[in-house]
Amino acid sequence: MQQPTSFLPSASGPGNPQRTAREELRIPLPDGTELAARIWRPVTEAPVPVLLEYLADRLSDATAQRDAQRHPWYAAHGYASVRVDARGHGNSGGLPGEQSGEQELADGAAVVRWLTAQPWCSGAAGLFGLGPGGAAALRIAALAPAQVRAVVAVCADDGGAAQGGTSAAAELPARSAALLAAAASPPDPKYVGDDWRRGWLERLAAVEPVLHRALARQSSGEAAAVEDDHAALQAAVLAVGGWADPGRDTVLRLVERLKAPVRGVIGPWPRQYPDAGLPPGPAIGFLQETLRWWDQWLKGIDTGVLREPALRSWMNCSVPPATGYANRPGRWIGEDCWPSDDVREIHYDLADSLRTAGTPAGERFVEVRSPQHTGIDAGRVRPLGHPADLPPDQREEDGRAVCFDSAPLPERLELLGRPAVRLRLRSDAARGRLAARLCDVAPDGSSTLVTRGVLDLAFRGVADLEVELSAIAHAFPPGHRIRLALSSAYWPWVWPQPEAAGFGVDPGHSALTLPVRHLAADVGRAAITFEEPEQAAAPAVHRAAPDGTRPECQVVRDVAAGVWHLEVDPAPGGPESHPDGLVRTEQASETYRIQQDDPLSATARAERTIRFQRPDQGWDATVRTSSELSCDAHEFTAVSRLTAWEGGAVLVERAWEHRIPR
Repeated sequence: MQQPTSFLPSASGPGNPQRTAREELRIPLPDGTELAARIWRPVTEAPVPVLLEYLADRLSDATAQRDAQRHPWYAAHGYASVRVDARGHGNSGGLPGEQSGEQELADGAAVVRWLTAQPWCSGAAGLFGLGPGGAAALRIAALAPAQVRAVVAVCADDGGAAQGGTSAAAELPARSAALLAAAASPPDPKYVGDDWRRGWLERLAAVEPVLHRALARQSSGEAAAVEDDHAALQAAVLAVGGWADPGRDTVLRLVERLKAPVRGVIGPWPRQYPDAGLPPGPAIGFLQETLRWWDQWLKGIDTGVLREPALRSWMNCSVPPATGYANRPGRWIGEDCWPSDDVREIHYDLADSLRTAGTPAGERFVEVRSPQHTGIDAGRVRPLGHPADLPPDQREEDGRAVCFDSAPLPERLELLGRPAVRLRLRSDAARGRLAARLCDVAPDGSSTLVTRGVLDLAFRGVADLEVELSAIAHAFPPGHRIRLALSSAYWPWVWPQPEAAGFGVDPGHSALTLPVRHLAADVGRAAITFEEPEQAAAPAVHRAAPDGTRPECQVVRDVAAGVWHLEVDPAPGGPESHPDGLVRTEQASETYRIQQDDPLSATARAERTIRFQRPDQGWDATVRTSSELSCDAHEFTAVSRLTAWEGGAVLVERAWEHRIPR
């Protein structure tokens, strides 16, 4: 695996990075609340632009190592680089609110205005972030357009990638337990002093789980999207994503729709910064690439970023199925605009170009009725670079679906964009579920997932509809087959509908549409390259090795009862010892259970425990959260629990139970 090069700031001079200084400070908000901030600045009397990474996390421990790899690097290259914890998180004051809610975004805009008003700032600001931090950067830039001149948004969901109106299973309880634990974690007495306990008690009394709120939004069709903010964005946007992350469609939407200057980069990566070196790689010199973006828009230096293609993306080569790849084979390609003139739609009829077996003579519709555990081999919803992130061989999943296969391909076929499936369906149930997977089938029969999409069905009788699959870049080699697999269940990615009747599909009025890139599109085009990863030296955080007793992901099947359990350990590893004396231990588990013939048997449960210790001060605080989701034919039941310990004694216990109509 490609590893970043450590960078040590040297004395300033021509071509050399500048000396830097780090400062802990508190940024006041208009209502008097103070947010914890850490700033790295070049040692200079001249005002410099400011870069802000603002998110609901803990800069003193949870993101400390990641922050130290990039913020000092930016400072050494002439920027004041600032990391700020949102209200009610980490060592910030106030009470936690909704992630990316109105208060959090308004606070972020206020932070931008405060920073740009400081005498050491030139008045120009750039925002960047990963995942929710990237989405927040886009939305804050829309609120504070005068100060924010550039944004780098990495793996930022914009709300437009919702899976066809379906109710997520794997995402909700796990996300709820993690966010509740983060919001309920205590301030650190090393940084806030003796007032830490009062602040913690106030947090514990104020926190609310996101499970019931998010589920209610899904059930009502409401979505928390930033797409409406696109028109308000005046800042130049570098949108970055990874083909292994579900938010990669955001990059294509931003490149297509923004009126402000925009460029897109999509690599093979999971939900991580592209220089992190986590699989699948290869990693790139992300800091150097973003420095070109900042210098162009915050310093007025022509760095050539506008002469780059509108979209640079990694074309994935075909690989045998695996749950992880150190480096994904492929190459960089460029498109001068998006949608690209070099990509055209090719239609594959399901009764001609793609074929299925098993249709009775004289029967127009092919019946699709999948067992409820179909989707058990879907892989992680949001891969983070762990060994069990990606979907394994899809042959077992294909056996639970109805598959339409092409003939062996006579030549290489490259995809770039969003495939779509147009279907004529017959349904005898009022509600149903459709999952469509595009797979690459090798001559030996192995099936590698390429991309997928899911859709809620809400009709009786016959209807024509279309389901879009997530965008992808993938090259099918000669001799391989294209497979479209249709199923009526996809657990635990999406929640089962109450009825398991399935549906019928009419191949004669159905087709797969693929975005096919011209094989000669690269002829005459300059090669796209990136520098090797470079970072500042990270602090020496010692991580104890995991005990090895729990696999990261395992499937347990009760053969007689027909019950399937998916058990996940999303946070493997032992205690972390930080240079400032903090010992942080985090444990998590997720369990998904379903009976293969009963959609109402589905349950999803997630737990998370975070313990903070300062042995030299005798400080010991622990939070444990759990979120559980189940349902009957009419409503979901969401149950969340929170327990906080101080020094081994229970300090606070809280529980919530909500019922939400389906």
